[in-house]
Amino acid sequence: MALPPGRSIDLPGRGQTFIREVAGPPDAPTLMLLHGWTATADLNWFTTFELLGQHFRIIAPDHRGHGQGIRLKGSFRLEDCADDVAAIADILGINTFIPVGYSMGGTIAQLIWQRHESRVRGLVLCSTAPHFTTSREERLGFLGLTGLAALSRLTPTQTRDWLTEQIYLQRKSEGVEPWAIAQMATHDWRHILEAGSAIGNFNSLDWLPGVDVPTSVVLTTQDTVVPLERQQRLIESIPGAQSFEVGAGHNAVYAQHETYVPVLLEACLSVHHRSVA
Repeated sequence: MALPPGRSIDLPGRGQTFIREVAGPPDAPTLMLLHGWTATADLNWFTTFELLGQHFRIIAPDHRGHGQGIRLKGSFRLEDCADDVAAIADILGINTFIPVGYSMGGTIAQLIWQRHESRVRGLVLCSTAPHFTTSREERLGFLGLTGLAALSRLTPTQTRDWLTEQIYLQRKSEGVEPWAIAQMATHDWRHILEAGSAIGNFNSLDWLPGVDVPTSVVLTTQDTVVPLERQQRLIESIPGAQSFEVGAGHNAVYAQHETYVPVLLEACLSVHHRSVA
């Protein structure tokens, strides 16, 4: 599948990032496609650009520390990713948009509404949740990521390189395509680890009932990464949220894209139609 044009843009006071763009039909509403943890805009969304672009203008950025995203001086924060998206909209002259967030991107989409409510026409939340840890084992897992991130800040370059290689090789062993491996090799793995820790600490349950924009939730019902019951908490917490189900796992957006992408389009069109009703 051919990728749409991409370019680097400077965000004043924030840094340089990379975006993919699809012009869409004249006067089409804008979707901000927000990728998941350890992915990039290309890795997460390459199967979706063609179909979604027939109905919407699309902007798909690489998040901080991921791919060609902003390289950080400080620590990774999901809130900064949300502010980056608003800054991208400012640079491109986009007043309002629909954040479409996948997994980690779903946390960023939620934070965009919380921090930049006037910019958000609606939300599409995919394979994501209002929180990601419940059990002691899960908390310990995310604490481990926090420790690894801290260690990578302190250890010599050789050790950091070894840590990066281990994560890289683990992904390679999972059967990921070579072009995807090449993209993941561009990550700043210290900040990837910090991002994992941030996901583990994320919890929006207190403020989700205040979401007052049309919302679609795309549920991957066979998901073993984000369990279905956690995805369903979004439906329970956001007033008027509508659900769209795909009988597949967490990687359905590319592994079963023939099924997933039409459902994603339906979810996006639902938000758009409700936002103009």
